[in-house]
Amino acid sequence: MTKAILILPVNALGTIPALLLWAAGEWPDSWAFLAGWRLWAALPLIAGGLGLMARTIALFGRVGRGSLAPWSPTQKLVVEGPYRHVRNPMHLGVFTVLFGEALLFWSWALLAWAVFAVVVHMVYFPFSEEPGLERRFGDDYRRYKANVPRWLPRPRPRTDPGGGPAAGRD
Repeated sequence: MTKAILILPVNALGTIPALLLWAAGEWPDSWAFLAGWRLWAALPLIAGGLGLMARTIALFGRVGRGSLAPWSPTQKLVVEGPYRHVRNPMHLGVFTVLFGEALLFWSWALLAWAVFAVVVHMVYFPFSEEPGLERRFGDDYRRYKANVPRWLPRPRPRTDPGGGPAAGRD
């Protein structure tokens, strides 16, 4: 699981944004902006997104008996936590962090990266990820998919014990 975390989220949230800031000439000359309003506006987004990601990664290991990595997918559906509200909470966490980083650095390059990530996922999930989850988890996943929204969290959690939130890579 550590390898997957180092390869996937660290690159998407750290390495790529740092390279984009550098390539776009937006790398800060000083860190004085960390004392400004952008820090206080971005901090809840970044912390909340990281917290949501940590929660889903822990559920993948503990409940799903797998990881976020395609080479080590979960073995069972995860039927608790944020997956009761939305089918893709890990990615919502990633998007939230990316938009928080764009705000913190006031960066058009990072904003473009965040928008690109959202668009790619909105295309990839219905056409690739979800059919794969249906093949792996069958009717449980189809029932879950019919009752829990893909991207916009439902305010009240799903309580149906049969079939649960998507396990595997959300």
